[in-house]
Amino acid sequence: MPRIDQLSVEFVKSVPDKPVPGTLYVSMEYASVVHLCCCGCGSEIVTPLSPKDWKLTYNGETVTLHPSIGNWSFPCRSHYWIRGNRVKWSYDMTDEEVRVGRGRDRWIRTQPDERIEHQPSTQPPPKKTKRGFLKILRQLFD
Repeated sequence: MPRIDQLSVEFVKSVPDKPVPGTLYVSMEYASVVHLCCCGCGSEIVTPLSPKDWKLTYNGETVTLHPSIGNWSFPCRSHYWIRGNRVKWSYDMTDEEVRVGRGRDRWIRTQPDERIEHQPSTQPPPKKTKRGFLKILRQLFD
């Protein structure tokens, strides 16, 4: 199956037994979003919605999920963003980057909800090299 770059959205109570490739199933009742991996491998991807997991934005027409979808536990290791129903492909993170990112995610889950910042900054991010960013994250989570 070819890689998917555009998704359709279905708001459902529960996900069908056989999800259709290219469809993002949003269940508000179960606070989750499910889709088949956009690389075409067929793996079912479940993204729980909560302040400490994924955030869904619906503008009346399209859906955006934040943060990215990183399928590090699957053989495909695909990594992408879902923005306005479009799939924006990202780079293949190294094992070290995945380890650091998972450490950040574990830390976020230990924080009280009011400490979790989800609003986009109005300031552009500081320019940092990837190596400098990883060094900072390692210091925070090691």
